Amino acid sequence: MSKEQKITTDIKVPNKDLETLKIHFPHCFDKDGNFQLEKFKANLTEKEINISTESYGLDWLGKSYARLLASDPATTLLKADETHNSNPENANSENLLIKGDNLEVLKHLANAYYEQVKMIYIDPPYNTGSDGFTYQDDRKYTVKELQQLTGVDAEKAKRILDFTQSKSNSHSAWLTFMYPRLYIAKQLLKDDGVIFVSIDESEVAQLQLLLDEVFGEENFVALAPRKTGAGSAATRSDSELRKLNDYVFIYQKNNLIFNKKNMGEKEFPYSDENGEYLLAQFQASGSDATRSARKNMYYPIYLLEDGTLTTVKPENFKEEILPNQVKGEDGRWLWTPEKFEKDKSFIQYDGSKLQRKVYYDPEKDNTIYQAEKAWLDQFTNASGTKRFNELFEPHKGIFSNPKPVELIKHLINLINVGQDENVIILDFFGGSGTTGDAVMQINSEEYKNLKFILIQIPEQIDPKKNKVSYDFVKNELKAEPVIFEITKERLKRVANSIAKLNSSKIISKEADKSVLDGTLDLDSKEESINNLNFEISVLKNQDLGFKIFETTPIWEDYNFEAEQFDSSQTLFDVGKLSEDDIKALLITWKTYDGIALTQDLESVELSGYTAYYGNGRLYLMNKGFTTDNLKALLEKIDTDKHFEPKSIIAFGYHLESKSLREISENVKTYNNKKKSDIDFITRY
Repeated sequence: MSKEQKITTDIKVPNKDLETLKIHFPHCFDKDGNFQLEKFKANLTEKEINISTESYGLDWLGKSYARLLASDPATTLLKADETHNSNPENANSENLLIKGDNLEVLKHLANAYYEQVKMIYIDPPYNTGSDGFTYQDDRKYTVKELQQLTGVDAEKAKRILDFTQSKSNSHSAWLTFMYPRLYIAKQLLKDDGVIFVSIDESEVAQLQLLLDEVFGEENFVALAPRKTGAGSAATRSDSELRKLNDYVFIYQKNNLIFNKKNMGEKEFPYSDENGEYLLAQFQASGSDATRSARKNMYYPIYLLEDGTLTTVKPENFKEEILPNQVKGEDGRWLWTPEKFEKDKSFIQYDGSKLQRKVYYDPEKDNTIYQAEKAWLDQFTNASGTKRFNELFEPHKGIFSNPKPVELIKHLINLINVGQDENVIILDFFGGSGTTGDAVMQINSEEYKNLKFILIQIPEQIDPKKNKVSYDFVKNELKAEPVIFEITKERLKRVANSIAKLNSSKIISKEADKSVLDGTLDLDSKEESINNLNFEISVLKNQDLGFKIFETTPIWEDYNFEAEQFDSSQTLFDVGKLSEDDIKALLITWKTYDGIALTQDLESVELSGYTAYYGNGRLYLMNKGFTTDNLKALLEKIDTDKHFEPKSIIAFGYHLESKSLREISENVKTYNNKKKSDIDFITRY
């Protein structure tokens, strides 16, 4: 099948919801694949489903625009930092640091990393009025265009454009800013994925409603308060009360299972004919441990002279036993009188208290587990600043209030991650790079294989607000004074620090292994040596590099306004394209086609013409494709069992129309002859 695609109209964020509707309601789509809402409503009416327009939800000025931003195609290309990426420590790395507006970057990642991310942590602008909006929307719509695209009136369209272009800190502007980013983030999460979002009271109420809308109320897990500081370091409100916390929202994608804290093994010190057991109190405890809560579980138990216990009052008894009082009220037992009489052989009395026997159950009693509390009181801002300053010694004050690395490590450890499992952790408000720091630390400490993707906008450092930071980047790093350079530098320093630590660990573990080799053949010797070999291997091979990519505008003059067109103009001047432009286009296309940014394409020689191949896709990007090259291509497809392209994608501006027709016709003939299904796609 042959078709044409335009990079500015065809490359969009996948819509899983729309695809689901296509499967179940195909008759509600027209021949061009457009969803017909009225047909869908009619279908629901036929099935007697209530489609009342009245419902509870979050609405704001700009919501229709936010939805447009979520589905609007990217307006940039992706290019690689080839100098950085070619360094030995980075060449094969699967970690990513991407420079650009995170909305643009998320759109680029939407296909290649669709449902591939296990965990997202973000620390977005809190909208306090002082942090501002660095992420100013640069999409150029007229009032009339926005009216047509979103269905709002002219006044609303103008107000939306005004606040999106003015770095407004209104609730509506902030929600418009956050919605498309969270929408795409959900597409990236695996089915058992989770998102953590830091926020303070400025937008906590709005954010919960927004997260409910995007992820579903049923997927809310917790709102965890976090202690940010203490004493004079805390912010003081107008009421003179000290603000000591912010919050972390936790939402799952669908069915995440959180880890529980290992509290150690239970001990069963006693045994009888029924097996090993421990003694537990027979009186109830907790909030409902009173007589008033369970009246039928308050009753006297009688001790007879022979040591027998009974609930039936005898004529003669040695002692009457009643539950102790609980907070000034009568307490209660755990069992009803009927159950007590049935199972009293499992009750013991030592003269002061009643205890019940609890027997060992191998299915549940090997280890005691406890759910983590949703209160983050040990991860203050001070620890984040301390860690950052240690990395940048002797420089201090370069970055204000970085998140504590212990917080991110704690959140990562809440999710179930196997020892060998490849897990991607995404932070699209990269900031100082704390998330990357946490990932590298956990990999070293726990011998895991986590990967990170960090996105950071090239936010300018204002020398008036932070001269220390400005001077450090400009004079020490010899780079443009933007936050991204600090993120990059931190990751490099963390990697160097962990590399030194890993070397020391390897030496120590090699010594331990030598000691074990010289010991007698104990039962645990082989297992211990295998564990050490595994740990040494992980430390030696830990991914301490990262590849850098950045967004770059689609080539100048690629698009033009219709009113500017005249017969003397050409659609596009291909002569303007440089080798770097073509490389950026190839990276963008392969990512759109579902190929990870960290996966390099294979160069394929076709009788003097170089094509690029990966994941069943062959890219023809260069000029000069001839009939001889086509023959070589078809021959390679026919004879090389490792070369099985499902799509051949040609850059239309670099191939002559004659060549494009020739490829299309020959691919069609080959498909018919070999009963194959190779698509030929021309992109512009």
